[in-house]
Amino acid sequence: MSRRLTLRPLRIAALTGVAAGALLVPATAAFATDATPSPRATDSTPADKEALAKKKAEDARTLKEDEARKAAEAQKARGKDYPRGGVAAGEAPAQDDNTGTLIGSATGALLLAGAGTYVLRRRTTARREG
Repeated sequence: MSRRLTLRPLRIAALTGVAAGALLVPATAAFATDATPSPRATDSTPADKEALAKKKAEDARTLKEDEARKAAEAQKARGKDYPRGGVAAGEAPAQDDNTGTLIGSATGALLLAGAGTYVLRRRTTARREG
């Protein structure tokens, strides 16, 4: 038996593994939950901390003002009895899962592995008979 014939199944198995990996890599990206990078902690000076505290206090004050304004607008609009949308209108909450992507990639990998196995068995049988 020549060396080429013994390495052929290994080569086909390696190519099948690479193709399966190419199908499964996008599925792993489907489970990334946070697309934005998180800020890292840095050493701040006392002046930076004071500025940050002032900014937080100002943001809290504007948030309270916005809430008061929205409450006043809601008080004016109480006469309307129709739902504003979303779950109040009877819609189901959106689900953000990517199980379909994972299932599709796994199915594709299994089909590819099955096709590779079929080809290998067929070639082995043809070599024995012919």
